Amino acid sequence: MRIAVIYGGDKTAEGAVINQTYNPRSWKSYQTVAEDIAGALRRIGFRHVHLMSEDMQLGNRLAESGIHMAWLNTGGVQGLNPMAHAAAMLEMCGIPYVGHDPLSAGMLDNKHVFKRELQALDIPNAPFVLCHYGSGPFRPEADIRFKRIFGDYAGPFVVKPVSGRASLHVHLVGRTSDLSDAVAEVQRATDNHVLVERFLPGREFCIAACGPVTAHGGKLRRHHEPFVFAAVERILAPNEMIFTSMDVRPITLDRVRRLDPVSDACHLSTLEKLARKVYRELNLESLIRLDVRIDSDGVMEILECNPKPDLKFPTPERLSLVCANLAAHGMGYDDLILSLIADRIDLLLSQRRRAVTHLTALLDRP
Repeated sequence: MRIAVIYGGDKTAEGAVINQTYNPRSWKSYQTVAEDIAGALRRIGFRHVHLMSEDMQLGNRLAESGIHMAWLNTGGVQGLNPMAHAAAMLEMCGIPYVGHDPLSAGMLDNKHVFKRELQALDIPNAPFVLCHYGSGPFRPEADIRFKRIFGDYAGPFVVKPVSGRASLHVHLVGRTSDLSDAVAEVQRATDNHVLVERFLPGREFCIAACGPVTAHGGKLRRHHEPFVFAAVERILAPNEMIFTSMDVRPITLDRVRRLDPVSDACHLSTLEKLARKVYRELNLESLIRLDVRIDSDGVMEILECNPKPDLKFPTPERLSLVCANLAAHGMGYDDLILSLIADRIDLLLSQRRRAVTHLTALLDRP
């Protein structure tokens, strides 16, 4: 099997795009992480692993290299809903991949769409109002939706892009009267819609979920439900109300706390139930990370869902949140990578066999 690990293309590179446009979602190539994933695939035993950038030449590269399957580690190149672009191209080309389908990728990356799905499923999430880009200045005192959702609540609020990464362009706003300026600032930075959320004052947690086929010590195992793992608490510094962007302050061991199965049993159980419910009810098929915070009433509410959690190989100096507690499940980094690709291959062969005849042909070779 020939596998391509795809990272974000640079729109300024020659031949990458026809016309350069803008990036509502902050751009990053993720090439370093793609190299970590490719290294793990080679250690697992895949002999033909190719690194490729996502751009308008991707289809040609896939064809020229005879790629059978891809791994999406890209946030897109430019334009609206960039998280969905590579998956859509691969669907059109007939190349199966590890990652979310275009609809799921767009839904998860657009925070307001994801939160409306949660509302429909009666899954607790931070109250919010959407500030439509192009509808003129946001005036909370005259906005009927704002009054209906927030009532007499006067702050603080969190103002954030609907599509973003690494807590960039996220602002804590203390008073209703300051919301207009904060919303306008985020709109100028992103040329996109903006979310205003109620600030949740409690502890903050993360938990990851993926499909039911996992690897532990190199041996595959099938669970009866989505596999949930990497339950950690984010440690905020004094006066740090919102977790600082990893672009500004790398995530190190002192910034997370692994949840203890005994002393944190109640929180751990709630997190696992939330993660499994989101994964099942939204019909997801690839790795996610939920960010969850406790409100003033002690209720865990979902802030957002990361459709492409950082999969950087952990080091003492820097780690990814989904790799922070793998040892508790008898797993290492290579086990996680094997889990994700094995689960996707299992799904393709059991549920979409007609879409991957080129893979089944590999199985039939002498």
